[in-house]
Amino acid sequence: MNLFGRGRSETHAKRQPTGAANARAFAIGDVHGRADLLRELLWQIEAERRARPCRRDYLVFLGDLVDRGPDSRGVLDLVMEELPRDIVPAFLMGNHEEMVLRVLGGDLGPLWDWLDYGGYAFAQSYDVEVGRLPAMKREQAAALIRAAVSDAHIRFLESFIDSFRFGDYLFVHAGIRPGTPIDKQELRDLRWIRDEFLTSDADHGVVVVHGHTVTLAPDERHNRIGIDTGAYATGVLTALMIEGVNRSFITVGQN
Repeated sequence: MNLFGRGRSETHAKRQPTGAANARAFAIGDVHGRADLLRELLWQIEAERRARPCRRDYLVFLGDLVDRGPDSRGVLDLVMEELPRDIVPAFLMGNHEEMVLRVLGGDLGPLWDWLDYGGYAFAQSYDVEVGRLPAMKREQAAALIRAAVSDAHIRFLESFIDSFRFGDYLFVHAGIRPGTPIDKQELRDLRWIRDEFLTSDADHGVVVVHGHTVTLAPDERHNRIGIDTGAYATGVLTALMIEGVNRSFITVGQN
């Protein structure tokens, strides 16, 4: 009986995580306004799709499409208008999308913090004269930015979801809180968590694919895979491809 028990445990321990059946997923890390890198990455993904067709392809953006980099507006135009029609997109809400929606929706408390952490670049991509903003009152500054951003872009950001399940993988922006069931996770953790998640060695029941925390190369662990390679600062944008038990990375740009 002990031998049988060990055999079952070893078989279970060796089981590899797998994606959804008859499908493939491409997850893209934090773009942060780098429309140029995103366009190049999408070309490479399309080349992979043409070389090896799959019955169903998903394209998962892990959040933080906007802020920090030079062309938030261009990134949103690109993903709203130019994605292939035969791929299923999923857009996850990052902490930066949350901040954009909060500030432009009337919550002015974090306005200056948002501007300092990427909002100035966001506003400038919409042709806002950002040099005027520091001298303005909060209400004036937020109104000036909101007037420049199209309603279509706001509605698009509001449509983002918080997680996407693909077989044994869970895609989120920042991570999850260890020890909390997946269906009980709080939105703040999905969008903002860092140390408690990154340092955890726990088996989450899924492999969590996330962005939010910059690493110079993909951070691949047994319980999570981080693919935010700091596009706005490093010039490197990364995607993770999952098909069955196989996974690989697609990277564009250079340090």
